[in-house]
Parts: sequence; C-alpha cells; structure tokens
Amino acid sequence: MMKQLHKSSPTHAPSSAHAPAPKAAKPARPGPRSWLGYVLREQRLLFVLLGALIASTFFLLRPYLSLSPSSQYPDHRPLFSFASHSRVPAGFRPPPRRVVVTGGVGFVGSHLVDRLLEQGDSVIVVDNFFTGRKANVAHHLRNPRFELLRHDVVDPILLEVDRIYHLACPASPVHYKYNPIKTIISFLPGSAEGGRGSANCGENAGVRSCYDEGKRTAETLTMDYHRGGGVEVRIARIFNTYGPRMCLDDGRVVSNFVAQALRKQPMTVYGDGKQTRSFQYVSDLVAGLMALMESDHIGPFNLGNPGEFTMLELAQVVKETIDPMATIEFKPNTADDPHMRKPDITKAKQLLHWEPKVPLKEGLPLMVTDFRQRILDE
Repeated sequence: MMKQLHKSSPTHAPSSAHAPAPKAAKPARPGPRSWLGYVLREQRLLFVLLGALIASTFFLLRPYLSLSPSSQYPDHRPLFSFASHSRVPAGFRPPPRRVVVTGGVGFVGSHLVDRLLEQGDSVIVVDNFFTGRKANVAHHLRNPRFELLRHDVVDPILLEVDRIYHLACPASPVHYKYNPIKTIISFLPGSAEGGRGSANCGENAGVRSCYDEGKRTAETLTMDYHRGGGVEVRIARIFNTYGPRMCLDDGRVVSNFVAQALRKQPMTVYGDGKQTRSFQYVSDLVAGLMALMESDHIGPFNLGNPGEFTMLELAQVVKETIDPMATIEFKPNTADDPHMRKPDITKAKQLLHWEPKVPLKEGLPLMVTDFRQRILDE
C-alpha cells in the first residue's frame, strides 16, 4: 500500500539523481555582429591595419630598392658592363655604399656619379664649380640618394662615407695654369691623373709643373697615408679622355677641334701636328675607375686607350664626322707639350681585366651631338 501511494502521489518531485540529462544546445553560427565584435576586441583592428600598411609600403618602395641598373647616359647606350670589369660575379651587385665624388659636377666626375647611382650607391658630390656645371648632374637633383655640396677641397670638410673618388683638380691647361699654386694643392687629398713622368722639374720649372708635380706629390702622400696610417687607397693615372659634358673651350685637343668645326672656325693644330695622343671615351674610363676600386690592387694603374693618333689624324676624323669642308690652321707649339703620350695598360688588363672598348669613330659622334646642342644654346 505504501508502494502504491508513492507511485500515485502527483506532488512528489523526482530525485535529481534520476532526472534525465538535458540535451546539449547547438552552438550558434557567428553572424556579422559577432565577427565585428571579435575584430574590435583587444585592438585586433589596429594590428590588421598595421600589417596592411607594411605590405603596401614594401610594394610601393620595391622599385626604388632594386639594384638593377638602368641607363642614365645621354646616349642611352650600354657602352660598358660593371660586372665584366671587376671581381664581383656577374648578376651580383654589391651592397649600397655612401660615396663621395670630389669634382662630381665636372666632365669625368658627373659620368662616374651616373654609374654609382645606377648601381644603388648614395652619392655626395663636393665641387667648387670652377670647371664643372650644375647642368651635368641636374637630372639627379630629385634623387634622395644624391647630395650636392658647393665646397672647395683645399679647405677641410668632415663627412662620414665608405669611399672617396678624388677627381677635384682641373685637367685642362687653360684651367690649371689659371691658378698654379691652387692646382698643385688640389691634388693632395687623393689619387692623381698621370703621364710618363715627362714634367719639366729642373731649375726652370715649366708652366705644366704645377699639374705634373701635383700628381707626383699626390701619389707620394697617398702611399704615405696607406703605409703610415693604414688607409685603404687606390691610384689611377688617367690619360686623355673625351665625351659629352666636356668644357666647350677648355683648350684640350678633342674639344678644341669639335667646337671649332661646329662653329665653322679653322681647327687649330700646334706645331707640325705630328705629336701623338691616345683618346678614350668617358664610359671606358669610368669602368676602369670602378674596376680598380673593386679590386684588391692599389696601383698605380694607367687608364687610357693605347691607340695613337697624330694631331693631323685626329683633325681628319673630326672633319669626316662634322664637316668635310673644315679647314686647319697651324700655330706655334705650346711650352712643354709632350711629343708622344701613349699609356701602357698591360697591368690594368692583367690585374683589373679592363681595357677600353669604344673606338674613336663610335665615341666622337656622341660627343659631337652633345657639343652641337650646347653651342646652339649659346
């Protein structure tokens, strides 16, 4: 009876121990609001935006970070290859450097600046604008890796750089005779151009001695700094170089002949015209300078074209290039003018694997195009 009453009692709640387990609820699928809440919590949105900004910056700057060369020469011709003239393997480019080029708005210096910027270096040009022109580097003024300082190298300057190319000395007789004392001083900070040691350095020193002896003094001091102070140095002896951006009236034979022929003036030949010179196009010289800098050899190295032309032969090439009707005018020879100038580049060929590539009949028309435009703008 007690058992029956217990079963039939409607007010007696079942024991929790015997209650059936509730069914597990299915998780709700996240909707747009839940996703938005997830992103907004714990500054997740900030990290998402930061990642997008970093990725965008990388892709925007990628073209500027590339070190693949692009031609910036006025003639747009790949006249030389950096990799083929140095010990750096082809296809590989050295890391960017901070480089100073003294005389960098000048003829040779501005072409060197072009090449250094092409390979990804940052370049500081130091120049007093005595013979150089700002127009020679105007195409780099907006480049963030290019700086231009108007400064005379005979005065001290403090810069933190990886390399220095010292080209800040007038090479033309018209210019270096203007202030001979300053000419010899300007050589002293670095490497020099050079000939065969034919300077008149006797009791009655010639008018070229400021230039010739300046080169010797520069090489001596350079080696003394290397031996005594452990300074890493390279010495180049540069021979006659021609090309775009030369001074129109600097008194050197190629620029003289080209400017005179374009202006319909007689080409001036000094002496009998049988004295010889060698002529290298500026891109060949730049390739040699860079090959020397990348090498483990100090030098000195002669950088020039061993091919010889007499003054009369050069005048004939200019006539053929510019004006077959051009005439020649003979004048007395200048003092201390070397009768022969021909570089021996055997050492450069063996140790730097460098030699000139551009023949005169290819390089001269490129120079003529540049001179013709500048003479028309006069």
